[in-house]
Amino acid sequence: MTMINEHKVIKVAVVQAAPVLFDREATIGKANQLITEAGKKGAGLVLLPEAFIPAYPRGLSFGMVVGNRSREGRATWQRYWENAVAVPSAATEALGAAAQEADAYLAIGVIERDRDYSRGTLYCTLLFFSPEGKLLGKHRKLKPTGAERLIWGEGDGSTLPVFETDIGRIGGLICWENYMPMARMAMYSKGVELYLAPTADARDTWQSTMRHIACEGRCFVLGCNQFMTKNMYPADLEIVDELNDQPDVLCRGGSVIVSPFGDVLAGPLYDEEGILYAELDMAEIVKGKVDFDVVGHYARPDVFQLFVNEKLLTPVTNKLPTNFT
Repeated sequence: MTMINEHKVIKVAVVQAAPVLFDREATIGKANQLITEAGKKGAGLVLLPEAFIPAYPRGLSFGMVVGNRSREGRATWQRYWENAVAVPSAATEALGAAAQEADAYLAIGVIERDRDYSRGTLYCTLLFFSPEGKLLGKHRKLKPTGAERLIWGEGDGSTLPVFETDIGRIGGLICWENYMPMARMAMYSKGVELYLAPTADARDTWQSTMRHIACEGRCFVLGCNQFMTKNMYPADLEIVDELNDQPDVLCRGGSVIVSPFGDVLAGPLYDEEGILYAELDMAEIVKGKVDFDVVGHYARPDVFQLFVNEKLLTPVTNKLPTNFT
């Protein structure tokens, strides 16, 4: 693993927008327009929010309470599942084409539908694309938060990538995974320099988290959220009545770009859709390591060590375990 040119300055874009909810194809069309716009402004890296395709279903219960599920909730789940993204698929090819058109690295949050049709599980996933349009890989959210656990499965350690690129090492975690100290340490140990944090958290405390991670990891942090209103939901959604008591603005945003010293370079952006831009001087990462390197001279491996299991875990295998008798 080699350090990138510490004198490089790169331009990045963080897109704060909402999808066309529960409509994969229309959302891909909107995403591609936003990616193209950012590319025309010279962005070498474009980040879109958590669960952008087909929706972060804020305010919905999918008809589930402890001990009971409703027929209407199951119908909404089917609609959500049908509009999720298989990886790879025509949907990922379209996103790759947008990255290629923009000549930029792209990271975008999707709800991933497992290509193994014997499984019906959905995952909250972050996809990474190269400027050549290649799907570099993905990260599946390790731990859905709260009621997210009703609709999304858990990722495993096999999707914790940091990609070494010509603009820097790119990786990141989704939403409250960023509150998991060991998950952050796994990212730092891989030398992440452009730390991506798509989220659904619009609270003021999230800004403190973004600045803390930047200081802790001595990396640039790109925080990305949606601006979303209740009237963006399709009127014919089977459980749309669940939104009656929700506020008109469901998510006010809060996208932000932070330097390795915790300084806010752009944002936070609230109460509207928009694109944040910042020019990042990669030398700031090196300068920050003189007094703090969380996996270097500031680590204490004689006291603390972390084991990360990066094996792909499957429920069924045709290989016997080594200790089987």
